Amino acid sequence: MRVRIASAGHAAFAAVLVALGIQGLVHGGFTAVWQPVPENAPAREALAYLCALIFVAGGLASLWRRTAAPAARVLLVSLLLWLLFLRMPDLFRAPAAFVSWDGCAETAAIVAAAWVLYAWFAVDEQQHPGFAAGTSGVRIARVLFGLALIPFGVGHFLYVKQTAALVPGWLPVHVAWVYVTGGAFLAAAVAVLVNRHAHVAAALSALQIGLFTLLVWVPIVAAGSKDAYQWSEFGLSAALTAAAWVVADSYR
Repeated sequence: MRVRIASAGHAAFAAVLVALGIQGLVHGGFTAVWQPVPENAPAREALAYLCALIFVAGGLASLWRRTAAPAARVLLVSLLLWLLFLRMPDLFRAPAAFVSWDGCAETAAIVAAAWVLYAWFAVDEQQHPGFAAGTSGVRIARVLFGLALIPFGVGHFLYVKQTAALVPGWLPVHVAWVYVTGGAFLAAAVAVLVNRHAHVAAALSALQIGLFTLLVWVPIVAAGSKDAYQWSEFGLSAALTAAAWVVADSYR
């Protein structure tokens, strides 16, 4: 078997998926990416282990040439189904609730990364790939990512106080950072959607989410936090960082 690493973002994305999958297998529950699942859902525990296995197997298999395309397809289909049937219905049940839009955007950003990988790898195994693969597939993934950035930015303006509380204490003017980063997400969304300076916008979005992961969540978990919510947010932030990195790499 030959290693098939398409980009640095691909390697990071695969590593995060494997880590989240292992976490799910160890704890026997859903990680932050696989949410929300009703407590009374049938075969809930079995589904949690299945999702964890998809991440471990899919992440590892995506790194090998023979299995990269099938692995990316499984990741894309499973995450897309999650988006359509577990995230998007919240938009119809509670369209005025920002948490519905934010949760949908988080899953959409990760779907976009899986779609980019599938679009890349499917070309290797098909002479005439469908609309979901190749250049058209990458374009769809970029639009999905651009749309996901909008709730990320809006959330900063809706929850200024809560977001400012997460800014590291050694940084001055916490509220100003909230507005700057929120505006940056919205500007990046426009750039990606209209395809103007989109590469720079996607790369800066990946950097911004990565810095948030590094400066906010890494110190919290490194301090020995046992708070399940904080660990969940750390895992989700790492996954979003890697996903944004994959989308940024798609412009090269």
